Amino acid sequence: MPPSPPTPGSVRPAAVVDAEIRALMEETGGWLWGPTRVRYEQLRDEWVAAVRAEVVEAA
Repeated sequence: MPPSPPTPGSVRPAAVVDAEIRALMEETGGWLWGPTRVRYEQLRDEWVAAVRAEVVEAA
């Protein structure tokens, strides 16, 4: 089972989340449905939060 998303307030680096998204896509051959789709959407949302946090930190 894939790891659960981090708790609010703890943000993994965008590069780490991106690597997990890429691995998921490779693992599924790009087909996202059911639980795989849900996991992708969780990772996507986490990636967006991580990018935003990195932009704010850089500013």
